[in-house]
Amino acid sequence: MTDATPLPTVDEVRASMRTSLKEAMRGRDKLAVSALRSALSAIDNAEAVPAEPTTTRDESPIAGAVIGVGATEAARRELSLDDVRALMRGEVDERREAAVEIEGAGHPDRAEDLRREADVLEAVLRG
Repeated sequence: MTDATPLPTVDEVRASMRTSLKEAMRGRDKLAVSALRSALSAIDNAEAVPAEPTTTRDESPIAGAVIGVGATEAARRELSLDDVRALMRGEVDERREAAVEIEGAGHPDRAEDLRREADVLEAVLRG
């Protein structure tokens, strides 16, 4: 029987990314900070659900205001580990494609920065 290493949860991946972000901030690694913040934001955005129309009450002095505890709360979408990995892969691919275009436009320094950001995110994927 083979011992399989359990896959991390989405929360563990996010926690690992936040730890890496803190380390990058301490090390003043601007490119890693940028890449990790962007990836964390992409995950947060993917968890957002479209807002549903809310009901209003006529008792409010503000037209269209919603009243009550939790009136502005919305449930978040739960992403699977595969969803997060696909999202991260998209972030990496996006940076690599942009690097090719930017290098072709005569900006090799910026292209190298994008490649380095992609490398940071690939390291997260390998985990």
